Amino acid sequence: MTTETKQPFDKEYVSSFSNEMGEPAWLTELRLEALSNVESLPLPKPDKTKIDKWNFTQFEKHIVKSDDFASLNDLPEEVKSLIDIEATEKNLYIQRNNRPTFLAASKELQDNGVIFVDIFTAAREHGELLQKYFMKDGVKPDEHKLTALHAALLNGGVFLYVPKNVVLSEPIQAVFIHDDKETNLFNHVLVVAEDNSEVTYVENYISTVDSAEGIFNIVTEVIANANTKVQYGAVDTLAKGTTTYVNRRGVAGRDARIEWALGLMNDGNTVSENVTNLMGDGSFGDTKTVVVGRGEQTQNFTTSVVHFGKRSEGYILKHGVMKDSATSIFNGIGKIEHGASKANAEQESRVLMLSEKARGDANPILLIDEDDVTAGHAASVGRVDPLQLYYLMSRGIPQKEAERLVIHGFLAPVVNELPIEGVKKQLVEVIERKVR
Repeated sequence: MTTETKQPFDKEYVSSFSNEMGEPAWLTELRLEALSNVESLPLPKPDKTKIDKWNFTQFEKHIVKSDDFASLNDLPEEVKSLIDIEATEKNLYIQRNNRPTFLAASKELQDNGVIFVDIFTAAREHGELLQKYFMKDGVKPDEHKLTALHAALLNGGVFLYVPKNVVLSEPIQAVFIHDDKETNLFNHVLVVAEDNSEVTYVENYISTVDSAEGIFNIVTEVIANANTKVQYGAVDTLAKGTTTYVNRRGVAGRDARIEWALGLMNDGNTVSENVTNLMGDGSFGDTKTVVVGRGEQTQNFTTSVVHFGKRSEGYILKHGVMKDSATSIFNGIGKIEHGASKANAEQESRVLMLSEKARGDANPILLIDEDDVTAGHAASVGRVDPLQLYYLMSRGIPQKEAERLVIHGFLAPVVNELPIEGVKKQLVEVIERKVR
């Protein structure tokens, strides 16, 4: 299908929807300005992947009207496995398609003035605070066609705000359930950590339908101010047939740390951008990613760490497994800007191909505009080592089981280093299901 430039919804619809949701004037104006720019802005151009024929714009439903779940016990079994239903003190948000359907905030959050709400409630009740950060220093509405569409058609998401000097001991979790084939999701997650704070946020995008034709345009912004630590974990498992653009971007201030732990396990075509801008001196960014591709899907994963601050450190670690006729591009970019002296940029990307028709490409890139720095990269693309399979099979292990063990061994260096135990457990279960 060729992507047309005709917009699916006009300004009258967007304005009416914004008013219906009770949004402040500034957000309505942002939506309309973004909509006016959609036609003139180009699509993003991920390296070595042509997406001009992917459908990002043509769909009929902007909102799917879903019911609330009567209780957490009524959740689908695959969703129940992601959360601790018995916990009395939990920090949990559940969104069903486009509908916020459950929210629980622990006493720790309430006592410390933490804001944890769906994006529409944030706009209505915390409008000035949301405006201060929403699509300002992270992702801009006018970067390209897909960020403009996202800003104009925003229809889901969550806002998490951690005040100064608040260190949260328990993780915060959001689960975005896709159980209607007609769902199109323009989801925005905004995490703001003020000075000297710490927070762990974990999210799951999970399809409970086997296939769909939905468009998922997902944007995350993480704003980590001075001397903060943000751990951000995500496991994406969207269904076959979905077309997904996901842009996760972090901005780290002085001595701030942003640590990404990402399991990108969608079964549809996917373009993923993950950028960490190390703005402050002494800032730190670490991205660990695991990917399993299967079927005939095409995927492109670009991970960038950009150094602006002195003595900043950036690390990228990605391992991917390609099955069947899947194709994936892994781009890793370590960029050190002029003035970022003593910066350190390191990256490693490795791809394992399990069939003759599978394709994987690892592209490490270093862009250095400063002399007094440290930088390095490593990349490899290859097939399963026949000697490893022979060794396992010679001990009575069937070939399929031997391949499964090799895959787990290949991904283990990344999975085992993920700092969030819940994400690690979920990833292991998803990997097992996909390679079985």
